Amino acid sequence: MSTEARPLRLGILLSGRGSNFLAIAESIRGGRLPGVEIAIVLSNVAEAAGIAAAEQIGLPHAVLVSKGRPRAEHDADLIACLREHRVDLVCLAGYMRLLSPGFIATFPNRILNIHPSLLPAFPGLDAQQQAFSYGVKVAGCTVHFVDEHLDHGAIILQRTIPVLDSDDAHALVERILAEEHIAYSEAIARVASGDYEMQGRRYVRR
Repeated sequence: MSTEARPLRLGILLSGRGSNFLAIAESIRGGRLPGVEIAIVLSNVAEAAGIAAAEQIGLPHAVLVSKGRPRAEHDADLIACLREHRVDLVCLAGYMRLLSPGFIATFPNRILNIHPSLLPAFPGLDAQQQAFSYGVKVAGCTVHFVDEHLDHGAIILQRTIPVLDSDDAHALVERILAEEHIAYSEAIARVASGDYEMQGRRYVRR
């Protein structure tokens, strides 16, 4: 009888092109996330490019359109789909919809999000433009657990870059995105290891 541990099963939620999802998938294919697999890719937008990408690389995928539906009702369908696919960890990869309290309660400290700023600075939309317009000298991205508040949960890791005098907002977006693609897989590996504890809202590695 095999004693091999069951892989950590990811549920990816996306609304757009899914570049962070594809970076995670590539990390798994490249052996940089051992013991991790993508169980299902879900989108709330029918025409999301990330769903087409999931289909192309042969991953299970589904669309549950959210437009015009009450949040709690839509999230109940998401929960059912994630449970059906035995998802252990939910990863938001450009999922442009706030999750209901019921969804968050179903997956306590098991939902990750990546945000293109050094939280708590510049939460919400267009974080890179916010940072550029503010004139910061250091920017970056944050991977955090998701709680009931926008871009607020406990921080797992951050990656930083200097803001160059030659940067414009578009260049900053692209340079931060490159860091996101590294950070998300690293954060998943940390959570998958289980080698951490929560001290209040602080994530502390053992």
